[in-house]
Amino acid sequence: MESCKSVKPVIAIDGPSGAGKGSVSRAIAKALGCRYVDSGAMYRAIAWMALHEGFDLDDEAAVLALAERVELVLGDQSVTVGGHNVTSAIRTSEIDAASARVARIPAVRDVLVRRQRSYAGASGLVMEGRDIGTTVFPNADVKVYLDASPAERAVRRASDPAHGVGVAAAALSDVASALEARDYSDRTRSSSPLKIADDAVLVDTTGLPLDSVVKKVLGIVQQHFKRGCS
Repeated sequence: MESCKSVKPVIAIDGPSGAGKGSVSRAIAKALGCRYVDSGAMYRAIAWMALHEGFDLDDEAAVLALAERVELVLGDQSVTVGGHNVTSAIRTSEIDAASARVARIPAVRDVLVRRQRSYAGASGLVMEGRDIGTTVFPNADVKVYLDASPAERAVRRASDPAHGVGVAAAALSDVASALEARDYSDRTRSSSPLKIADDAVLVDTTGLPLDSVVKKVLGIVQQHFKRGCS
């Protein structure tokens, strides 16, 4: 992107759990000097706060009111909601399931999508999620959809310390079942379901090390701006 130094792109990276979105998105943002935002952390934070305050997640009006009023701050390495640092607390199987329920509430999605759009700015943006390229930034400069085989995604999630699990602590079959349930929830919700955008580039990360995936995605970004600046 040498000839596009003045361009501050919006890059959307979508995909299901365990596809590698987080690690890849952080690496891409660092390489390009852009801001990195994990949109899923926002849903997790709202879910955590709702449970912390004793809300019934089926009470959509109450969860919406919470999403509208609560202060939510995404730092480079931290997540704070309502003054609570929940960086680690939101990476549990309980919050994963709760956030899927929160994400199925259309009005809550509307609130968080508005917040997500506010992150686009002068420094450029790499945002990961499940509806970034389809709903949050339908006109993103670059859209990438990361995927991997169900088996590999389960292994990654089970061995990911960020989610508070480990192969010894969580049977792969249980993790795989949880991922299957999350996929179903994400793909069948009425508002902004998980799907690949028509103009996104699909990258299958199965069997690939992180640096290889990052190289592929950077190549996609660079090719896009090479065409735009030629």
